[in-house]
Amino acid sequence: MAPPPPGPARRRILLPAALALAASTGAAGIARALPGRYAPPPRVRVTDETYTGRRIVDLTVASPALGGPAPVRLLTPEGWHARRPAHRWPTLYLLPGGDGDHLSWTRDYGIQAWPALRHTLVVMVSMPLFGFCSDWWNHGAGGPPAVETFHLREVLPLMEREYGAGPRRAVAGESQGGFGALSYTARHPGTFRAVASFSGFVHPHRHPRAVRAAMAHLGLDWLALWGHPEHQRAIWESYDPAYLARRLAGVPIRLSCGDGRLGPLDPPDTGPDEHIPGLEDPDRPFPPDVLSPTEAVMLDENRALAPLLRSAGARLTTHFYAGTHDPAYWNRELRASLPLLLTALRG
Repeated sequence: MAPPPPGPARRRILLPAALALAASTGAAGIARALPGRYAPPPRVRVTDETYTGRRIVDLTVASPALGGPAPVRLLTPEGWHARRPAHRWPTLYLLPGGDGDHLSWTRDYGIQAWPALRHTLVVMVSMPLFGFCSDWWNHGAGGPPAVETFHLREVLPLMEREYGAGPRRAVAGESQGGFGALSYTARHPGTFRAVASFSGFVHPHRHPRAVRAAMAHLGLDWLALWGHPEHQRAIWESYDPAYLARRLAGVPIRLSCGDGRLGPLDPPDTGPDEHIPGLEDPDRPFPPDVLSPTEAVMLDENRALAPLLRSAGARLTTHFYAGTHDPAYWNRELRASLPLLLTALRG
């Protein structure tokens, strides 16, 4: 995928460019932590391994959870190529937005040039369009796409078995990936030491109409994800960080989000997001100066989640600002989150 053009068109509309298209827990501990209805997955195979830069390795994984091949990009630490079987590195997992594009971290943000990451293994996972870091309900049938299983029961053990990832892990994500970072950490306590969410869809049960509108706009079956928000409420709540806040007690967390208005990193000629039918609540219309309704929804969810996390005892910091649902802000917020994430990895 070519880099997005500058200006208004590069903004990732509705959960990224989807519309343009215990710290020592090992792999076995991950399997024990996951819901019992899942059988242990088979060992995944790497069908292609390509070195695309001095420290960048691109993998293609044959994923039973996704029902086909899936890409993963690694940013390797200094000395990784000369590693021995016993060598392990602290590992940062980065989760994509709703477009599933795992390349944005290196393509848009250039993290391969950041000195702070020279001694950290960074795992950039992909997911299907609007995968929402979840194992889809599929009207009770289960099966692909099982995104959470792909990330945590296929990729994570693979990294620790074959690629030098250690048990000190942190996780961050943008938009749907921000949701996933919090949901994974809460659903599987002890897996990740610290979490950062950038414009995360962190309380989806608060805005089910946004899920429905976005998926309908993309031609996807919105009920296949978690079912109906009331009829299958237990499934929605089992993934939603707002209902899992008590499981995040003691975890360092950073929430950041814009308000949907023109901000300092938006070009002056930035126009409004593409209109998504059904996104706006007729009883609560967006203010006229909101250019990015998606970001306004995300801010409402982040503001609702923050006091729940504080009450639960999470070690929370927040940064809420003027700005749109745009990679320029996520780049800035990832940089600002690195001290929290890397301190946890080294502790």
